Amino acid sequence: MSDIATAKKQLKIKASATQRLAKEAKVYRQETTDLETRLAKLTADGAEEWDIKNATKMVEESKKMIVDVDTRLGKAVDELKSLVSSAKTEVGLSAEDVDLLKAEEVLKDAAV
Repeated sequence: MSDIATAKKQLKIKASATQRLAKEAKVYRQETTDLETRLAKLTADGAEEWDIKNATKMVEESKKMIVDVDTRLGKAVDELKSLVSSAKTEVGLSAEDVDLLKAEEVLKDAAV
């Protein structure tokens, strides 16, 4: 397999992984917001202690997952940036290459 084909394949893989992790981070953030709202409602309604304790535990676990997915996303973004740079300079992919453009778009979306 040529260097160009290998680079294109790696770009697809890394871009998909980065895109998936960015989506996962968004989902965990939304889940945490929902759980915090639920916890506030339980507390305001004077729910049973077990329900409040369980909701608190769920919020904490969700926050831990945000930290975890942010770490993995940061690593994936760094790897993809490195691969994009390498594909442009060392492999010589053109700036109009579909896989390269998609990878750059994923990087832009993941940074937001």
